[in-house]
Amino acid sequence: MMNLRRVKIASLPTDLYRMNRLSDYLGLDVYIKRDDNTGLALGGNKARKLEFLLGEALDKGSKSVITTGAVQSNHARQTAAACALSGLECHLVLEGGKSVPNQGNLLLDRLLGAEVHIVKDEDEANMYINALQAKLAAEGKNPYVIPVGGSTPVGAAGYFAAMMELFSQSREHGISFDKIIFASGSGGTHAGLLAGALCLGVAPSLLGVSVSRAAALLRRQTVDLANALLSRVGFPALATPSDVNVTDQFIGPGYGVPSDEAKEAIRLFAHLEGVLLDPVYTAKAAAALLHMAKEGTIQGNILFWHTGGSPVLFAMGDQII
Repeated sequence: MMNLRRVKIASLPTDLYRMNRLSDYLGLDVYIKRDDNTGLALGGNKARKLEFLLGEALDKGSKSVITTGAVQSNHARQTAAACALSGLECHLVLEGGKSVPNQGNLLLDRLLGAEVHIVKDEDEANMYINALQAKLAAEGKNPYVIPVGGSTPVGAAGYFAAMMELFSQSREHGISFDKIIFASGSGGTHAGLLAGALCLGVAPSLLGVSVSRAAALLRRQTVDLANALLSRVGFPALATPSDVNVTDQFIGPGYGVPSDEAKEAIRLFAHLEGVLLDPVYTAKAAAALLHMAKEGTIQGNILFWHTGGSPVLFAMGDQII
């Protein structure tokens, strides 16, 4: 696809099924796409992106990978696992201060053999990455740098392919979806899904639930990524801002801070479906779904795309229970 190298990392296709007890509770037909079960160190959506990102890294002859994110980054954890699988040296530049306990994703990062560099904030992370990139290049390791969330046109290709996967499953099950709801951080997942939907000529209403950025900013980022990806595909049409449906009403107190609505969503999905949501991403998307169901503003067949993140639960237990 798109002349991009793809390495086998994720366990695909992921399951798609109706959540019967939640559907009965809400009076809706709610389905789930289980990208929390993509494999690769407890799963998540980044496995799909890394199939293409590491494909490009290997094509470029890179021997090392650098990426960044918050100290409990799901993307960092899955990058560490993908690098271990591919024989690449992994460097994680993580924001979160100097005194951070080995819990959740951070524990897994280190178990997976990544070199973890803890910094204070985004500005310090950017300076550190520049210096680290120069150092690794001088050592002949040709570092491949992945931005936050793997949100590049190459990374977004993972969810372009995921939309093709969903379309195939939908035909197999004889079902179409009126709305697809998912968490959105840096826009790569949304961009890939949008590009795929445009190419397929299908028209599900995609709703990205922002976990950190203002809707206007996230909309611009998503459009730019989608159009860069569409250009790679050779698709003649372009996405426009009106194609990008984003809400920032469920961020709550801030990024990485669980809202009361998110905590309720975690409990409800666990109690009714045995599905574990994380407080940073998927619980806030689920909170949006529950709110719209309560308000009666959604109907038809609803798909909740579970993008993973459960290891964070083990670092934030006191904030959730």
